[in-house]
Amino acid sequence: MSVLILALAAGAVVGLALGALGGGGSVLAIPALIYLLGLSPAAATTASLFVVTATSATALYVHARAGHVRWKAGAAFAAAGVVPAAVAGLAAT
Repeated sequence: MSVLILALAAGAVVGLALGALGGGGSVLAIPALIYLLGLSPAAATTASLFVVTATSATALYVHARAGHVRWKAGAAFAAAGVVPAAVAGLAAT
């Protein structure tokens, strides 16, 4: 089986399962990228974060155009998460 077909099948199963259950896609995507496609854990995590970023940016654009984004609340959550994320990033290196 080609890698592309395996990747598409794994992506479809992960997307359908977690879309139906309401979970985050990385829960199944990272193990699928590691064990099915042979990526290293670092590469699988990076690929998963790229997909999450692209999906989130697309959803933000659509919801913002529809007027459904609460910008002040979003800014508060972003501000609260920036410092802990930076500290965790520094601690991990």
